[in-house]
Amino acid sequence: MNMQMIMQQAKKMQAQLHKDQEELEKTDYVGSSSLVNVKINGKYEVVSVKINLPEGESIGADDREMLEDMLMVAMNDAVKKVAADKEKKMGKYGQGLAGLM
Repeated sequence: MNMQMIMQQAKKMQAQLHKDQEELEKTDYVGSSSLVNVKINGKYEVVSVKINLPEGESIGADDREMLEDMLMVAMNDAVKKVAADKEKKMGKYGQGLAGLM
């Protein structure tokens, strides 16, 4: 393989990497836990939090700790989805770089 060909492949890979990173950052991921849904984007920023109580019900003081736990579980679920998607899409670049060396 000559150096010019390697450089072309590297530029192509870099352009695709940038495109994939932008796509991931624009993607929304929803984590859920019982009555809670949390939406975050690929930058790990919380976009929305929804508490899905049955019609006419409310949260009492006693339920506050349980709701906090559900929010934490839902947020962690969403973060895991972002991380898994990033690994799936970006992991291929680590393998591709090994082939150039």
